[in-house]
Amino acid sequence: MQQPSKQPHPDSAWRADPGLQRIITHLSTTLERDSQIVDTTRDLQEKLGADRVLLYYFYRPWKGRVTFEALSDPQFSIFGSTGPDECFTDEYAALYLAGRIRAIADIETEPIAECHRNFLRELRVQANLVVPVLVNDDLWGLLVAHHCQSPHVWTDGDIAAMLYGAETLAIAPAIRGQ
Repeated sequence: MQQPSKQPHPDSAWRADPGLQRIITHLSTTLERDSQIVDTTRDLQEKLGADRVLLYYFYRPWKGRVTFEALSDPQFSIFGSTGPDECFTDEYAALYLAGRIRAIADIETEPIAECHRNFLRELRVQANLVVPVLVNDDLWGLLVAHHCQSPHVWTDGDIAAMLYGAETLAIAPAIRGQ
């Protein structure tokens, strides 16, 4: 009887590539030192009353990692997490490149792909707000807000604050320097 093939852990390629590992570590350290990033994400986390606001950086086309987060409590940290590669495709990247805003008030009732719903469940997300971080017309990454303790209806003000935050972050030295 043939053994089922083991799927590699999503982080295995990143961990196996020391050069990529150095780049991501350097980026995370640089982001932590950039007061514009710290202040913007902290202000958003507080204004939105979110459990976490994070930066998700694409280190390869549509493969990314959480490189910075502002938290209401350390228990909500997902620093270093990667996304489900099979869910974020060229189609989604194109939407975010075009300025897509994705506000999900309740992941259990929103019509989303099951792989996306399962991924959000793993991260204990109940409500999700995502806007692109665009640098020189390229998709650098995503600015994401999560409510983990309950669903949450995102207001126009919440969305405007996130968009402004993404624009502010896009000109931050630590992001611009990439």
